Amino acid sequence: MTPPQQVAVAVPAGVGPVEVGRGDVAVGRGRWALVADDVARLVRPRIALLVLATVASAFWLTAGRPATAAGLLWLLAGTALVAASSSIANQILERHADRLMPRTAERPLAAGRLGVGVAWIATLLLLVVGTLVCILAGGWQAAAAAVATWLVYVIAYTPLKKITPLNTAVGAVAGALPVAIGWLAADGPSRLAAGEPRGAVAAAALGAVLYLWQFPHFMAIAWLYRRHYAAAGMKMLTVVDPSGLRAAGQSLAAALAMIPASLALAVPSASVRLFAAAAAASIVYALASVRFAVRRDDASARILLFTSLGSLLGLLIAAVAWGRPV
Repeated sequence: MTPPQQVAVAVPAGVGPVEVGRGDVAVGRGRWALVADDVARLVRPRIALLVLATVASAFWLTAGRPATAAGLLWLLAGTALVAASSSIANQILERHADRLMPRTAERPLAAGRLGVGVAWIATLLLLVVGTLVCILAGGWQAAAAAVATWLVYVIAYTPLKKITPLNTAVGAVAGALPVAIGWLAADGPSRLAAGEPRGAVAAAALGAVLYLWQFPHFMAIAWLYRRHYAAAGMKMLTVVDPSGLRAAGQSLAAALAMIPASLALAVPSASVRLFAAAAAASIVYALASVRFAVRRDDASARILLFTSLGSLLGLLIAAVAWGRPV
């Protein structure tokens, strides 16, 4: 833990200033608020929510409504635990680099508020418990897909960030693998073997969308924080090529390829509304990628980043609303 901060608090006349520790009520924040803030930094709930939305969408596109809502909720809970474990493991391995980047310097491990030993215990505990929950809720195959996602993210992607710009391509695999969790938990292989290919086609299209979607998204982030990554020794494409040409080209190529992949989502359901929504979301994303490719500045990168989130959210909502195989 960091040493207590000396903060003067207003007190009645005749009473000296009171020293308040960081863990008490310093600057109007209580101990539990600080703990909750550190937990959020560790598990990164926004990324976890994207993973859970992917799993739920893949399940729905494969089987529609689950036999019991509780089963799907338990699957999502197990997946969330595995995702939290991977996030902590990532921060353990990158704690030294995180200290060099302003946007990550206040993470608990980088700032020294959490010990590495305790973090490893939490990582392993969350991984084991999350895997067991996934086995009970979705079967061993779904659990294996969750563990595979963990391995790709922690063992492959994280160290590769220091070695090669190809880390983004590997990280995109980890981002797309949660589709397999939902598909396997919904008995996708059995349905395919029984002559029901529509769920498999929808899941494959969703996996392709998730994989391609990540390139413009990551390149926008890499451009905005290129100086931070350079200071930390991260081999992001925007660091290796400061002009941004390669990052812009990769973003544009992936965004254009995402258009037919998005449209393929509508094939199993034959939904005209999903086809239109997929076309709109992917084309808007491609246009934002074109803007970034042409301008290669912070403003166009921010627009691309926000567009990436909006287009994916719209696409997932449309897939759940209209994409159930008929």
